[in-house]
Amino acid sequence: MESTDYLKLFLGLVSIVNPIGTIPVFLSLTQERDRAERRSIARQTSAAVLIILGIALLGGEAVLQFFGISIPSFRCAGGILVFLMALSMLRAEPSGLRHTAEENLESSQKDSIAVVPLAMPMLAGPGAISTVIVYAHASSTWPQKGFMALAIAGTALVTYVALRFAPFIERLLGQTGMNIVTRVMGLILAALAVELMAGGAVALLRTASL
Repeated sequence: MESTDYLKLFLGLVSIVNPIGTIPVFLSLTQERDRAERRSIARQTSAAVLIILGIALLGGEAVLQFFGISIPSFRCAGGILVFLMALSMLRAEPSGLRHTAEENLESSQKDSIAVVPLAMPMLAGPGAISTVIVYAHASSTWPQKGFMALAIAGTALVTYVALRFAPFIERLLGQTGMNIVTRVMGLILAALAVELMAGGAVALLRTASL
């Protein structure tokens, strides 16, 4: 992997995680909590995102091997999943692939919401996990995996900042501004999804021709 690939991974992960788009849900789930507790939830959520994606980086490919799933097939499936998420973001609509309305209602009644549902599946959901696994396969050395870990850590940091200052960001951008940011991230995400699917399809065709 080249240096530009790690930047692409970072931008892709930030787009998939989409912390700006999660702000309304975060504020809704924490509306009855004080400022200190909201800050604590933001820290716990970003830490959980870091851990979940870190596990995907180190062990995700082993899970695929256990189930006999090839990386090209997984690239195609992951690309389709990411593309569906991108379409929802381009329409500035909540995606059922992340979190359903029923899950949101159930979550509002929980004492702890940092890991479930905020970190998983809303932020570090199937789209982010599949992207990390695909890029991890292309990173064969530990230094390369280290750069990937930095991209994941950067994504977790962006997530923390967005949730930590969620009330301020909501007032600053307003719903229209957050929708614009979400649509831009959706466009980036759609391009990443096409690249994932194209790479997987080419690899599958090469395997079939052998």
